[in-house]
Amino acid sequence: MDAVNAAVESPLIAKKRKPKKLTKNWVGLLFFLPFFILFIVFTITPVIVAMGLSLTNYNMIEAPTFAGITNYRLLFLDDDIFILSLKNTFTFAIITGPVGYLMSFVSAWVINNLKFKTGFALAFYIPSITSGVAMSVIWMVVFSSDKYGYLNNFLLNIGLISEPIAWTLNPAYIMTVIIIIQIWMSMGGGFLVFLAGIQNLNRELLESGRIDGIKTKFQELQYIILPSMKPQLLYGAITSVTGALAVFDIAVNVAGFPSPNYAAHTIVAHLYDYAFVRFQMGYASAIAVVLFLMTFIIGKIIMRILRSTDE
Repeated sequence: MDAVNAAVESPLIAKKRKPKKLTKNWVGLLFFLPFFILFIVFTITPVIVAMGLSLTNYNMIEAPTFAGITNYRLLFLDDDIFILSLKNTFTFAIITGPVGYLMSFVSAWVINNLKFKTGFALAFYIPSITSGVAMSVIWMVVFSSDKYGYLNNFLLNIGLISEPIAWTLNPAYIMTVIIIIQIWMSMGGGFLVFLAGIQNLNRELLESGRIDGIKTKFQELQYIILPSMKPQLLYGAITSVTGALAVFDIAVNVAGFPSPNYAAHTIVAHLYDYAFVRFQMGYASAIAVVLFLMTFIIGKIIMRILRSTDE
């Protein structure tokens, strides 16, 4: 009899509890709604609008006219400067992305074992929150093209060169200078994430590793730290790639706009040229869509690689 009563009462109890569950879900949705609206308005909508404008001829004065894939055909078949900017961007990203990523992690791992962590962490993090313009001004003193530049002065004094090198005017050296500055600036953000991940590792896990035979710091890094920091490693990889593909401020402030022989011309610089100098918004939108797809595809590849190591 009790079992029958329980069976009869259980649906009634479920009906009474259901509104409470829905109420909890609606509260959570209400808290999520502001972010969702902002994400739709400022992220999804601009991407959709850019994709639409990329299929038009639009100069911001006249109404857009449909052009189909003409902008993309011109971009890849007739625009030699875009192909050069694509090459420059990939060269830049292939070097600064992995190098900055590895240096950020190694720096965080080394500094975590030092006494004065806070001071070193601050020194590494400050460049990442400094604007590209300010950092370019500072580095221009080092790479100044006259004999008073720090690097030229040093090389002249030790006899390696007989006359000053035009570091920011010679196309052979411009990209190298920008890569050095970008690596220095990109280390801060990833470094802070990696340092936080290392400092928040489970100490019991580290102690268990020592009991099980881990004796050196390198063994601890290989068997405990790296496997435990997959989220931080993934975040650092994504931000390194997106930051490398979106370089613009440093290149313009170091080499000018446009740079000599377009030696430091990147995709974002090409986008800026057509959007805010020539006001060809349809063509600029096509460049933006290509950059978006590149970033999205490379990000997906990185996520797949780092996730596959967990399986």
